[in-house]
Amino acid sequence: MRFMQEACPLRAVRDGAWKDDGFAASYRKQAAELGWTSMLVPEALGGGTVSGNGVLDAALIAYARGGLLQPGSFVGTNVTALALATAGSDEARADVLAPLLAGEVAASWAVASRGDGGRLDGGVNATAAADGGLVLSGAKVAVQDVEPSSWILVTCGSNAGPAQALVAADTPGVTVTELESLDLTRRFAEVRFDGVQVPAWAVVGAPGAADELLTTQLAVACTLIAAEMVGAMDHDFQMTVQYAKDRIAFGRPIGSFQGVKHQLADTSLALEMSKSIALAAARTVGTDGDDHGPQAASMAKAFVGDAGLELVQTCFQVFGGIGYTWEHDQHLYLRRITTDAGLFGDPAWHREYLCQLAGL
Repeated sequence: MRFMQEACPLRAVRDGAWKDDGFAASYRKQAAELGWTSMLVPEALGGGTVSGNGVLDAALIAYARGGLLQPGSFVGTNVTALALATAGSDEARADVLAPLLAGEVAASWAVASRGDGGRLDGGVNATAAADGGLVLSGAKVAVQDVEPSSWILVTCGSNAGPAQALVAADTPGVTVTELESLDLTRRFAEVRFDGVQVPAWAVVGAPGAADELLTTQLAVACTLIAAEMVGAMDHDFQMTVQYAKDRIAFGRPIGSFQGVKHQLADTSLALEMSKSIALAAARTVGTDGDDHGPQAASMAKAFVGDAGLELVQTCFQVFGGIGYTWEHDQHLYLRRITTDAGLFGDPAWHREYLCQLAGL
């Protein structure tokens, strides 16, 4: 927490300091030194955890990051590190995983696409190349925080089934177009691939055999995003409670009025429930041998997504007019939580996904 407050306080987030490549590189390097990028990687490959549950450790960091609206591709880097540690080639682990763990480069997971019905492998098609690699064509959207030095983990479709490949952001044929986003504290882009050649060493796992890894990646991503949301929700709610104590109307704090107290009490309950389900998901997803991780992650993403949207709207009502001003931090939290609710599947998508996991 102290590192975030010193390296990238909310003032710097609001001013957009994180958009500077030099600032981003320094921030990423310091974060890596604190172990932010290594928690999902075994010790034999240079990683390690504090508690023995890497997802839980990462979720605690994500919670703190959400409270201070930290920028950077935390989720994408950790998901990519996990994928490489699980199914990456020796060359990919040496040339990409090691620099990721050291904070020398960042990574983003390109999984979302337009009009694909929510398929994880939609939007980009991969065809086999003669050298054992792949050729990628298509586009992914909402790819988070792609930097010039970034590696992009592309989830795509092939004749054999889902496939994944590592692509450097500056590879010929890759076009990164920054998108206008509701969230002002992070960058999102559309990444287009026009006949991009991927060498065999950069193919992550065998095409058609990536289903289990994709399920794990989605569970981890949803768990970390849910934790970030809960952190933002908690900070926003504490600001609101303090305002309700400080704001005087008709000679008394507005928090003493029954209508406001009821709102805050209901919101507090939803926040505590969100904390509990996000924590349970992190513990479950990070426990080896527990087959309920994907279900727990989707439950958390669906519940926290709905609860977060309701919480920020309630906080807006308590703040009143001042909450709608540009100078107040309230709108930054609304933007972050609303965006997170849709990342890696919105609540409705995850409820449907849960039915699929249950075979319904």
